[in-house]
Amino acid sequence: MAGTTFTEVFDFFMTTISDYKLITLFNASQTDFNTYLSGWLIQAIPEFVNCDQSLAYTNMEFTQTLSQKNINILSLLLKKLWLEKEIDNILQMNNLVQDKDFKTFSQGQNMLAKQSRYNMLKEEVSQKLTEYGLNYGVSWADWFAGNFYVP
Repeated sequence: MAGTTFTEVFDFFMTTISDYKLITLFNASQTDFNTYLSGWLIQAIPEFVNCDQSLAYTNMEFTQTLSQKNINILSLLLKKLWLEKEIDNILQMNNLVQDKDFKTFSQGQNMLAKQSRYNMLKEEVSQKLTEYGLNYGVSWADWFAGNFYVP
């Protein structure tokens, strides 16, 4: 039985962001697009420590069919990594467009806004992972019995 493909996670991730560069890459070559995003997904997998399913993969496919909640968490982790890249983008070419009808923030203001959004997203990811761990990774019967050890 085939597992969830990376592209299924990428499809969900792309519904959560708006990035013309990624859309252009997808339209130019879906293979290059998948290769590019797989680097981020491979970085995201270790951050999902409490996953109730195996996140083992081969050839851009998970060995299991992931539940929608697990795909959601992985896409949220992808979004966090994508935003890190946006913040670290030194060129900031998208900030240089100005005319009398369209004004942008200064480089510093743009960076502060992106950093603020990143901090909020990082907190959201942390909260989702904590909630996920409490809902799916904790044996409440053990806690009720006084066994608080969490492996």
